Amino acid sequence: MIKTERPFVEDLFARYEVLIGRDFPGYRNHVYRTITYAMHFLGNAKEHERLVEAAFVYHDIGLWTDHELAYLEPSEAVAVSDNQKLGLGLDPDLLRAAIHWHHKIFPYTGPHRAIIEACRKADWIDASKGMLRKGISRAAIAEVESEFPNLGFHDSLMRLAKDYGGSTLVGSIKVTLGIVKW
Repeated sequence: MIKTERPFVEDLFARYEVLIGRDFPGYRNHVYRTITYAMHFLGNAKEHERLVEAAFVYHDIGLWTDHELAYLEPSEAVAVSDNQKLGLGLDPDLLRAAIHWHHKIFPYTGPHRAIIEACRKADWIDASKGMLRKGISRAAIAEVESEFPNLGFHDSLMRLAKDYGGSTLVGSIKVTLGIVKW
């Protein structure tokens, strides 16, 4: 099920749209795609939706808030801070873990496995532009991508890697070392 309207996501994004700037449309659509995939893995269970939405709004936000290629910890800090400051009522440990492990290469087996795995698989699908499908059909991925086009999101990541790392190669190495978990 593709949900095109997510008021909670838009409320959270409202604080960061100007900061994210020209990268916002691409990042927004990346967030909507990953939420859609994660919720699919969770059987669209309503009780997980707000956590998944928040986790994906914040999962890469450290790229813009802290200008960091190793952006997981800064992203976690912003998410946990906003959770507390805005009274979102989300489990801060789960929110932090969903962000922390979303680039894990191998399956996550710790606490809150179902939610963290759904987020991890969802981000890998989108990061790979659907090359990794994690059990979702090509047709379903194409439908999600059609609803929420890339709008240069992956190009933005390469530009930020170059801008923050000094070159695309050095930046890509810093990103990999800073965010990929085994």
